[in-house]
Amino acid sequence: MISMQDSNNGRINLDFPRWDQSTFLGRFRHFAEITNMLLSLKSDHQLNEAKNLLELYRVNKEPSGTTNDEIWDAKILYESAFHPDSGEKMNLFGRMSFQVPGGMLLTGALLQFYKTIPQVVFWQWVNQSFNALVNYTNRNAKSTTTGKQIGIAYVSSTTTAVAVSVGLNSLVKRSPPIIARYVPFVAVAAANCVNIPLSRQSELLNGIKVYDKEGEELGMSKRAAMKGIGQVVTSRVAMAAPGMLIIPIIMEKLEKFRWMQRIKILHMPLQVLLCGVSLSFMVPVACSIFPQKCSMSVKHLEKELQDKIRQSKNTSTVYFNKGL
Repeated sequence: MISMQDSNNGRINLDFPRWDQSTFLGRFRHFAEITNMLLSLKSDHQLNEAKNLLELYRVNKEPSGTTNDEIWDAKILYESAFHPDSGEKMNLFGRMSFQVPGGMLLTGALLQFYKTIPQVVFWQWVNQSFNALVNYTNRNAKSTTTGKQIGIAYVSSTTTAVAVSVGLNSLVKRSPPIIARYVPFVAVAAANCVNIPLSRQSELLNGIKVYDKEGEELGMSKRAAMKGIGQVVTSRVAMAAPGMLIIPIIMEKLEKFRWMQRIKILHMPLQVLLCGVSLSFMVPVACSIFPQKCSMSVKHLEKELQDKIRQSKNTSTVYFNKGL
């Protein structure tokens, strides 16, 4: 188990997460803290104060009387808003702490407005715009992504989502109403399979940096990029699945009641609320399915990189940031 506490002097080791990342429970506790939607309300001043406190703590110059709890709080706030690779402050709307408020509004709208082509086109476009921003913000920042690549990913994923939605809507017109309610999820899942790889295509084309256990860079690997991106796609689909698969069933049952038929104006807010409940739990769960510091056996890397590592290092495993 990796400990945040230095056994020699009792100080917190800021280079490791607070909780054991080798277990799902440890990862869940970690992501439940840094994806808390209340953190998205913190001001730039509060974020910069947290960053400054951690920088002082690293060189043993923190203010006298600073407690461990204050360092934990600063670390959580820092990790919620600053990129783990670059250390740069992330765009508010792309942070994982904004996934619940942003995702609940968009998912609720997708589930509510799915019957007409204009509704489908508009809300899928808005949703994919949001997804593209999230994907870019949480990429492996040590790989460069051009504006052209971002544009291709955005246009391709939006086109995919709209095409799948419109196409499936035309196919399920004669199916039971509940079937049509699942069209948005299929479209979102399909778009994620397009959006994320294209948003991070530079990683697939050029590879990402891999490191040994001590953090020393060993080289660039396209296979590591493929593994990391594949895990991110799986996590994003899992994040949306419960809400977009269960809420349609709930709404289908509720809309049979006369009181629900009389207050149709509440259908949208109700779905948004239900999406919020689902995402509050599923955002940390989905982020926890795979470790963010991903590992890969050397024997599964490219042959050239395998040879290079074996010539200079006695290691069987490499590590890299898969992104979120």
